[in-house]
Amino acid sequence: MAVREPRWDTRPLAAAGIAAKDINAWLKAEPLRTRSFAADCKAYSAFWRKSTALLAQLPPPARRQDRDRSAAITIDFAARDARARFLYAHADAVYDKLTAKRTRHVRIEELAAAAAKLVPNLVPSHKQIAAEDGLKQSEKAGLEIDQGLFVSAMLRSRQSGTHLCHAMLLPRQEAYNALPRYLKSDKAEFPGASIERRGKAAILTYRNPRFLNAEDQTTLDGFETCVDLALLDGRVEVAVLRGGIVENPKYAGRRLFGSGINLTHLYHGRIPFLWYLTRDLGYVNKLYRGIAVPHDAPPDEFGGQTIEKPFIAAVEGFAIGGHCQVLLAVDYVIAEKTAFMTLPARKEGIIPGAANMRLPRAVGDRVARQAIQYERRLECDSPEGRLICDEIVEAGAMDAAIERVVKGLTSSGVVSAASNRRAFRITQEPLDMFRNYFSVYAREQAYCHFSPALISNLERYWDAANRKP
Repeated sequence: MAVREPRWDTRPLAAAGIAAKDINAWLKAEPLRTRSFAADCKAYSAFWRKSTALLAQLPPPARRQDRDRSAAITIDFAARDARARFLYAHADAVYDKLTAKRTRHVRIEELAAAAAKLVPNLVPSHKQIAAEDGLKQSEKAGLEIDQGLFVSAMLRSRQSGTHLCHAMLLPRQEAYNALPRYLKSDKAEFPGASIERRGKAAILTYRNPRFLNAEDQTTLDGFETCVDLALLDGRVEVAVLRGGIVENPKYAGRRLFGSGINLTHLYHGRIPFLWYLTRDLGYVNKLYRGIAVPHDAPPDEFGGQTIEKPFIAAVEGFAIGGHCQVLLAVDYVIAEKTAFMTLPARKEGIIPGAANMRLPRAVGDRVARQAIQYERRLECDSPEGRLICDEIVEAGAMDAAIERVVKGLTSSGVVSAASNRRAFRITQEPLDMFRNYFSVYAREQAYCHFSPALISNLERYWDAANRKP
């Protein structure tokens, strides 16, 4: 009988003190090929369970020495190689099980949680993730990387990925719950966001005053709910995005559009990985594509209905990071003369959402690379800035400018707005292109989110270790 050669260099495991019998049992448990879905669920889950058991023999990530880290890298690499093999063969089978053969629309957060129960150890369970609550980002084990690999595989499949994009474009249940109260009062407030109807316009406001209107886990659901309400309200023809007044003494009494992701929360482990995907497949994509209809074909420009309205962004102060990304998804941008835009992805150590796909369309490839990879700051009132900003106004003139633009857009109705948006999308960014982009993004961002470089960048450029969350 032929002896099976080990596929992995196990010397780091032995050096870290893992017993030889445990190493050998782990090696023998690895499935090298795929068979039926049921058989593979059993075999691969068993291998991942043994991988988790080996990792448990190592100290917690924050206390690991170099030899421990080398062992963890080997174990994780082998387990993720097996996950890639399993998902390549069974992504659609997993998705169909989780969605009753695509008769149910399930959001990414729920999908990942359900996958942990359907195929144990394919992705981390709620209990495993909860066990890391309160840890800094540098102290976490990187379990959520497996969520990135999972979502990447779902989006890679045209069948499953299109259905998942459809699910993320549906209005949140919170929006349906809030709709009667909002329609009666013309306003609603949520953590991190508010909406107010003024005539034919809805004003959506980013509200995170302590953190210069940064986005984080406390603001995301509320802002997406406001976007849903603006699109569900039949009296609203256009929506305006604006930053609220902030607390920082440097900007006392001023509105700021927003400072992007909350880097302090990121450093302190308060931004879960799925936050990125929930944001970009959720409210940002709703700005760009509108909201979808539940029992309908996928909204892929050829079939499926959407409710769409023009969105205006009013940039006061600055649009940094994620807030700059938002400008690339809206229909009209008004900016103060002194405002600026940046995408400091290199200093943050992450991918700036869909900016790598959308920014080159606005400013060209070279300027986009300079902005994303070399921190080029774009003044709104500059030749490059005006490729993104449609109108520049003096400080203090934003209220009047918003009123004028809204009146201009709605005075003759906006009947053709949705049709023109779809016509632009089919040539620039059809749903298939979006789906493929975020399949790659989900995988790459997962590794970025847990990269040691992210932590060192936040400490070097943001002084994150000395900031309180």
